[in-house]
Amino acid sequence: MILSHLPRFHFSIFTKPCFSLSSSHFNFINPKLPVTTVARTLFSFASKSNLATVEPIPLSDSSDLDDAPVEIPLDKLFVPPETDISGDDTASLTARILKGSNIVLSKYARDAQIVQADFVKSSVKTEDCPGDGLPEFALVGRSNVGKSSLLNSLVRRKRLALTSKKPGKTQCINHFRINDNWYLVDLPGYGYASAPHELKHDWNKFTKDYFLNRSTLVSVFLLVDASIPPKQIDLDYASWLGQNQVPMTMVFTKCDKRKKKKNGGKRPEENIKEFQDLIQGFFETTPPWIMTSSVTNQGRDEILLHMAQLRNYWLKH
Repeated sequence: MILSHLPRFHFSIFTKPCFSLSSSHFNFINPKLPVTTVARTLFSFASKSNLATVEPIPLSDSSDLDDAPVEIPLDKLFVPPETDISGDDTASLTARILKGSNIVLSKYARDAQIVQADFVKSSVKTEDCPGDGLPEFALVGRSNVGKSSLLNSLVRRKRLALTSKKPGKTQCINHFRINDNWYLVDLPGYGYASAPHELKHDWNKFTKDYFLNRSTLVSVFLLVDASIPPKQIDLDYASWLGQNQVPMTMVFTKCDKRKKKKNGGKRPEENIKEFQDLIQGFFETTPPWIMTSSVTNQGRDEILLHMAQLRNYWLKH
């Protein structure tokens, strides 16, 4: 298989109300929205669930007795294509959901572990990025969201990605080759107030060009700080990715910071739900999401499994 000749999942939003890409799994149009605000992610539900009820599916119990388990209605789960959940009872389905996420495991979730990670190059233009056709996943988020720390956590190396006390340090598209057969891509952070205006403009320009024109991009992993209420800039970024039909997974960071209601704060689960409620109008089906912490390594294995199933499906198709 020549990877460089594999198609990017591009769609036209002006053709017909529902779309397909050699299968019936790619249906993302929300008929309640104008065509210009249609949003889409890489995968949608493989099929409607045939379960008789839509009771919430409990995910993981918190170690804190005051914290209730995360519950997700069936229609908010992310079910990859070629994945059948219609015959599962609640217990069986719960066992198939990645902890701290809405993602159901598929048969493509294999070869997930990272055994080798190497920095390859920094680029300031999409056309300067590696041209070997390997699939890649891009990490992007606000400059102080913990992006480099998460990348280091994924590869279990402290300084593979440069971490800095000054947000906005990353100013290029940085490619890290994983296991010699796929890439993690560290993109410039957005929204750092102290960054020069001209740098902000350039970052937005070449980052968005990368999203729209990089044929080997499997999915963008949008990092959002779950320890604070939703910020408009993150909501705007999520909606832009959706409107431009860029495959997206939401990665909620800093989930170890558990503020108590009695102290006037909100738990990460509450901020995550509020964020999803605010963007749901841009998506017919809920995009995949994962709770993480680079301090405790929460979500590390779940991200790698999710990347593996997206990557292996992408390679096959």
